Amino acid sequence: MGKVLVTYYSRSGNTEKMAKSIAGTLKKEGIKTALKKAEEVKVSELTGYDGIVMGSPTYYGTMAWQVKKLLDESVCLHGSLKGKVGGAFSSARNVGGGNETTVTDILHAMLIHGMIVQGEPKGDHYGPVAIDAPDARASQCCERLGKNVADLVKKLF
Repeated sequence: MGKVLVTYYSRSGNTEKMAKSIAGTLKKEGIKTALKKAEEVKVSELTGYDGIVMGSPTYYGTMAWQVKKLLDESVCLHGSLKGKVGGAFSSARNVGGGNETTVTDILHAMLIHGMIVQGEPKGDHYGPVAIDAPDARASQCCERLGKNVADLVKKLF
């Protein structure tokens, strides 16, 4: 059985709802899942997971500093996360508010670490995004991300 960390920062609770949805899907798929706020994760923990899914609200077109801090600190693990499965998600206040750039910024860091990231042909291609609280569409995208990560972790680990 694989092991996945779903980590996030959430001020309003919207990103947290998305994180809980993704973690719930991973658990339903038989994946051992840890759900933690980004500020509670020690960078050394990251190597103990087969997959890492990160979420952040969108602030000025990119991730919150709590998520960025974790990624910045992960430079000490350079090469150690190679081959692990990655995924990202975001919430924003407005359509066109930068949530897609937030997701891709997180994915860029994961790709530099050598992580495996799967795109999605349906819905949100890079990772789930929500405008304010996740609606039915965003919730379906969160479930799809959880299923995709679970399937990859099962295949690889």
